[in-house]
Amino acid sequence: MMDPVLLSRLQFALTVGFHFIFPPLTIGLAWLIVWFMTKFKNSGEDFYRDASRFWIKLFATSFAIGVASGITMEFQFGTNWAEYSRFVGDIFGAPLAAEAILSFFLESTFIGVLLFGWNRLSRKTLWFASLMVAIGATLSAFWIIVANSWMQTPAGFHIVSGRAELTDFFAAVFNPSTIPRYVHTVCGALVTGSFFMLGVSAWYLLKQRHLEFAKTSLKAALVVAVIASMGQLATGHVHGMQVAATQPAKLAAIEGLFDTQTEAPALIFGIPHAPSGRVHTDVSIHGLLSLLAFGNINAEVRGLNDFPRDEWPPLLLTFFPFHLMVVLGVYMIALTIFGLFLLWRKSLFGNGFFLKLALWSIPLPFVANELGWITAEVGRQPWIVYGVMKTRDAISVTVPTNQILASLILFILIYLVLSFVWLFLIRREILEGPGPGVQVAGGEVTT
Repeated sequence: MMDPVLLSRLQFALTVGFHFIFPPLTIGLAWLIVWFMTKFKNSGEDFYRDASRFWIKLFATSFAIGVASGITMEFQFGTNWAEYSRFVGDIFGAPLAAEAILSFFLESTFIGVLLFGWNRLSRKTLWFASLMVAIGATLSAFWIIVANSWMQTPAGFHIVSGRAELTDFFAAVFNPSTIPRYVHTVCGALVTGSFFMLGVSAWYLLKQRHLEFAKTSLKAALVVAVIASMGQLATGHVHGMQVAATQPAKLAAIEGLFDTQTEAPALIFGIPHAPSGRVHTDVSIHGLLSLLAFGNINAEVRGLNDFPRDEWPPLLLTFFPFHLMVVLGVYMIALTIFGLFLLWRKSLFGNGFFLKLALWSIPLPFVANELGWITAEVGRQPWIVYGVMKTRDAISVTVPTNQILASLILFILIYLVLSFVWLFLIRREILEGPGPGVQVAGGEVTT
C-alpha cells in the first residue's frame, strides 16, 4: 500500500511545480511591458503601441494558465493538508487573503483594462494600467513568499490548544527569511521574463522577421537580463547566509557536509553518500563555505552528523538541485555579459551564435526556478513548519490513499492538457507576430 504522506507530497509538488512556471514569467514580462508602455505614452508611436500589445497578449495567456493552477494549489490545503490548515490557519490565512485582495484583484482588474481599453482610453491611462499590473504581480509574489517563508522560519506566534496563534503580525510577515527569499525570487522572475523576451526576439532575428521590433525588444531584455542575473547571484548569497543562520541542517545537506568543522570547504563537485557519511569524487575549495556562509573563513559550520538522522533532509534531492541551479545561474550571467559585449561592439543583431544560444536558453530560467524551489522545500524536510510541525503530522487523516492517487493522476492529465494549450497559444501569437505598426519606428520605415 502506498504511503499517503508521499502521495500528498507528490500531488502538491506537481501542482506547485506546474504553477511556478507562470508567476516568474508574468512578473518579469510585466516590468518589461511597463518600459514599452512608457515609450508609447511619451512618443505616441504605433511602433511602441503594437510592440506593447504583442507582449501583453503573451503575458495574458500565461497569466490565465497561472491563475487556474494557483487556485487548485490553494484548495489542496483544505483537502490533503487539513491538519496543517487547522494548525496554522490563524497565521497562514492572513497573507493568502492579502494576496487575493491587495494583489491579485489589482493585477487582474488592470489586465482587463490593457486587453480591452485600447482605442477607448488615453495613453496615460493605459500606461498606468500596465504599471498597476506589474505592481500587482510583484506584490502577489510578496504575500506568497511571506506564507512560505513563515513555514521556513516561523516567527510571531505561540501555540495554544494545539494551534499556532498569531501574536505579532509584523514579526510573522517579516520573519528572518521573507526579505532575502522575496528579493531573490523577484530577481529570478526578472531573469525569466527577460530571457523569454530575449529568446523570442532572437528567433525573429534569425528568421529575418519584424527586425526593428526584434532589435528593440532584444536590447531591452538584454539590459534587464544582465542586471537581474547579477542580482540573482548577489541575493542568492544573502539568502544563503540567512539559511546558514536559521536552517543549518538544510545548509549541510545543500553542501554535502557531514562533519561540523571550521574553515569548512565549499563543494564544487562531488557525490554525497549518506550511509557512509562521505562525499565521493570530492572537489572543493578549503574554507570557502565558512567564508560565504558567515563572512569568516574560521567560522564553524554544522554538519549533518550534528542532527538526529530522522531530521536530515533528503540528501541527494537537496544537494543536486542546488548545484545544478548554481551552474545555470553562472551560465546565464556569462551569456548576458557576452551579449552586452556584442552590443557594445555593435555586432549583437548579426551574431548567429549568440542568437541561437538566446533562443535555446528560454527554458533555462524556468528550470533554475524549479530547482531553487526544490532545494528550498525538500531542504526543509522533515518539517512542514521548520522545527515546529513535521510533514507526516500535517496531512488529512480522512482522505483515503486511493483518492489521493486518483486525483494525482487526474492532475497529471489536466496539466499535460494545459501545457499543450499554453504552448499552442504562445506559438500561435509568436508566429502571427506583432501588428503592422512595428514596421515603423521614429517615423522611418524599417525592414
